[in-house]
Amino acid sequence: MPIPIYQRGIYVVLLDRIDRDVCGWDRGKPAGLESPGRRGLIPERNSRAPTCGTCATSKNFQRGEMTEKRLELVRGLGAWASAAIVVGTMIGTGIFLKPAEMAHEGRSVSVVFAAWIVGAILSIFGAFSFAELGSMIPEAGGEYAYLRRGFGPVYGFVFGWMHSIVGRPSSLASISAGMMRFLSFLLPVIAAPLFTVQIAIPGLTGWIKPYDFVFTWAQPLAVVWLLIMTGVNYLGVRLGGAVQVFLTTIKITSVGIVIGVAFFAPASAPASGAQPFWPAAGMGAGAIFRAFLATLAAALWAYDGWEDLNLVGSEVANPQKNFPRALVGGVGFVAVIYLLFSAACLKVLPFETVAASRHIASDVVEHIKGATAASWITLAMVISALGSMNSSVLSGARVGYAMARDGIFFKIVEGIHPKFRTPGRSLIFQGVLASLMALTGTFEELTNLFIFAAWIFYGAAVVSLFRMRKTEPHLPRPYRCWGYPWVPGLFVAGALALTVNIWLERPGRSSIGLLLILVGLPFYQRWKRVSSGANDAA
Repeated sequence: MPIPIYQRGIYVVLLDRIDRDVCGWDRGKPAGLESPGRRGLIPERNSRAPTCGTCATSKNFQRGEMTEKRLELVRGLGAWASAAIVVGTMIGTGIFLKPAEMAHEGRSVSVVFAAWIVGAILSIFGAFSFAELGSMIPEAGGEYAYLRRGFGPVYGFVFGWMHSIVGRPSSLASISAGMMRFLSFLLPVIAAPLFTVQIAIPGLTGWIKPYDFVFTWAQPLAVVWLLIMTGVNYLGVRLGGAVQVFLTTIKITSVGIVIGVAFFAPASAPASGAQPFWPAAGMGAGAIFRAFLATLAAALWAYDGWEDLNLVGSEVANPQKNFPRALVGGVGFVAVIYLLFSAACLKVLPFETVAASRHIASDVVEHIKGATAASWITLAMVISALGSMNSSVLSGARVGYAMARDGIFFKIVEGIHPKFRTPGRSLIFQGVLASLMALTGTFEELTNLFIFAAWIFYGAAVVSLFRMRKTEPHLPRPYRCWGYPWVPGLFVAGALALTVNIWLERPGRSSIGLLLILVGLPFYQRWKRVSSGANDAA
């Protein structure tokens, strides 16, 4: 039996590369010890799985002296930390930046609230589906593990490539940029331009509009915070989880203050003018539907992050219970917060003012309590963005780690830190890419490109749930998706409708997004050949 190492009451096991389906060690392990198997992932390069007879006769195995010791991630995220990751990732810059865009696109109160409600339903349906996937395959990598298990290695790789190279780094860069926008409300010098360069791509101006690249102090400051959050999570998942609980508590309290001030405090000047509750009479059904889909896309960006807990599945304690509780409970809680926040904004400010606002929470508080109170709430918005950045850093690096462990990603990101038990190299790799994107200032356009790609993979992951129900009906499922098959089916239909609409509205950006994803396929073929050659040599 492997020898556990006790550190502050937390065991860490040096595991031999033993497959639980071949070796009987798993069936006879002492209570509380983790199984060495990693179901759902391809065999490791040069792995050797001893038979039960090997385990019984090997002196090295009996003494616990492993010839190929391996450090594993620790299941250190409890129920509260897991829920904090869900809530903390969702409530970030989106709630403070997207209400204005939703009002602009929706053009009426009813369309805005319909988008919030439908977005919440889609997210909850996705959470139900991902809860089954996460409790069934509680491994690092999330969609990467589900797609490769359901459809094959190449499907998991395509998701992982998109996520690790562009998706998560650009998202982190965008979050840090939003935080700097909030901070510039308090310190305007941060947004002062240092130099400006006009950028245009010849021959593609019809698809990609020319834009002015403006470099300010915000870019290097964004990099500083990205590196700080990377360092926090490098030092241990427990530290990262504890920081997330703290920051999430602050941000929920801050949003609650805005809601309370708007609903209960006497306003110094009530909002003037009638709110356009219904769409304008001249809008046809097609125009209303297109406006709704555009508003829904903005709402889903604000809801995005509910799936991040699945990326750290191998670090969630008691995943059978904590996955469904954290996912479903977290999404439902955030949906209520968003609806109340939007209602509070529209109660205080005219609809047109909301549509034009850049700091909606600050404007609401300033309208009621003045500039000083608005400065305090802006500081809370900075903390909110910081919490979202922390949880995104924590969860995002696990995909690259899982892929490198399987031999289909850059080898420099493989490995667990021997002391902190975190995927340190993958965290550094992710932080460097995010910092480069933050410095270039192109991250917002890059993020928009991958909204389309992200929902393709959300839908595909849930399709894998249907497939595994048929191909692996006896696979243990501690949690089964509520409302199956209708709930996951409606989620897939919603994801398909959203991606088709984005394709029709933004064909250029969507095509570029697909092209960048497909660039990873030659790398996959090369890594696959290298991995096969190593196995043949063994």
